[in-house]
Amino acid sequence: MISSRRSLAGCLLSLSILVLGSVPDAHALPAFARKYGLRCSACHESWPMLNYFGQKFKDNGYQLMNDRDAPIWQNPSYWPVTFRITPIWHRVSTGRVAVDEGGGTNNAEARIESSGFDLSGLDFHTGGTLEKNFSFYVLPSSDSTGTFHFETVMGRLDNLFGSPWLNVKLGKFELDNLLSEKRILTLTGNGGIYQTYHFIPVGDNNIFGQMGDNQLGIEYMGHSVDDRTRISAALLSSSDGNVGLITGANSYTGFFTGSQAFDAGKLGVERIGFYAMAGEAAITYRTSAGVPIPGSGLGNKGFNRVGFVGQFYFGPHFDLQVVTQHGSDNVWFGQGFGNAADPNNGTPANDLPNATPGTVLPATARAPSWNGATFEAHYVYSPQLIFIGRYELERMSQQATAGNPSNLGNISTYTIGYRYNPFMTSRAGFAWHNEYNWLHQDGTGPQPGQNLNSSELLIGFDFDF
Repeated sequence: MISSRRSLAGCLLSLSILVLGSVPDAHALPAFARKYGLRCSACHESWPMLNYFGQKFKDNGYQLMNDRDAPIWQNPSYWPVTFRITPIWHRVSTGRVAVDEGGGTNNAEARIESSGFDLSGLDFHTGGTLEKNFSFYVLPSSDSTGTFHFETVMGRLDNLFGSPWLNVKLGKFELDNLLSEKRILTLTGNGGIYQTYHFIPVGDNNIFGQMGDNQLGIEYMGHSVDDRTRISAALLSSSDGNVGLITGANSYTGFFTGSQAFDAGKLGVERIGFYAMAGEAAITYRTSAGVPIPGSGLGNKGFNRVGFVGQFYFGPHFDLQVVTQHGSDNVWFGQGFGNAADPNNGTPANDLPNATPGTVLPATARAPSWNGATFEAHYVYSPQLIFIGRYELERMSQQATAGNPSNLGNISTYTIGYRYNPFMTSRAGFAWHNEYNWLHQDGTGPQPGQNLNSSELLIGFDFDF
């Protein structure tokens, strides 16, 4: 148990640094503004966050539903491409990291602090229409070393039979979350993701319920003409978006959303909704010479995530966005079974457990469950200047092992910052970004009962062109 907690402390430090290698991609293309002759502020409250008009444009398949939608009517020199990269300075601090001292191994602890200049990864966005009502989006994305992968690859059929209620996309895409992690305004390692979308209990090995990650599958989406009512349903491979069928090749996940917006007069357009994620994934893999075979998953077990969402506007400048979640995993995931194949390179990971036939769970094993919430507020002083504040809490309801402290793994995190955009044009966007994140997790320090705190201060130039 002590060694696993030491490993977790090290992982949190690595996460703070490595996540910056691939700053969350944001689907904000100056190319769309060039195509339609609009200012970027037509779709964005503050780049890359969408406003109501921008969400409707996205829901219509990156179309304004006029005679300029089909690319055949565009100037031949028009090319819907945008590059995004972020040079930064940041300072990362993680307390209570297990370190070697005095000739021993992991026999001491220390606060690890590092600072310096750095780079995000590079996002190469291209998207739009192939023909009217035939949309696409392709996003090759690299880490800071230039190693690329496909973050998004999807084609979409829009307005089938002339109805906005019939839209279908196929490929790798962001789930239909109203609070979009791919348009997140924050960039630090722990603040640049939504903890509620990624929370996993201590000792749990279910990587498949990652709501913030782009997933592989097919999605139906429908909306009213004015976009006040929205519904969606997606069928996904239980692979956390990893290609090559490296996990259980015969397991699937469903993701469902619905929301309703209403006009609150001078306050603005408010929206409330729900989401539900229910799936299954393998906990047993066939082996060769004792090593799990990628793609051979058996013994599927279930998991689910459900919650409510709200987007509340209080006049033209201030809004609050809320996401709640109740999550639960099957008892087998809680005991560390599930991801027996390394999702990074498709090779077996020998340090991950595989529930081979005959495996018996300990009597103390329980199905882990938890509750979480995200509160994100924005003050839009102008389209050029936005202030951001976020508070997230993740609280365990039932631990995976009876006898563990009830608060083991609980997370509280705060993020504050602002983005100043001196310009947003149809050719390029630029933001001076300033952010601070603090994260606290209960009981995951090197020694039993110790809490872990980490923080990050980041300053950078976030630009696309």
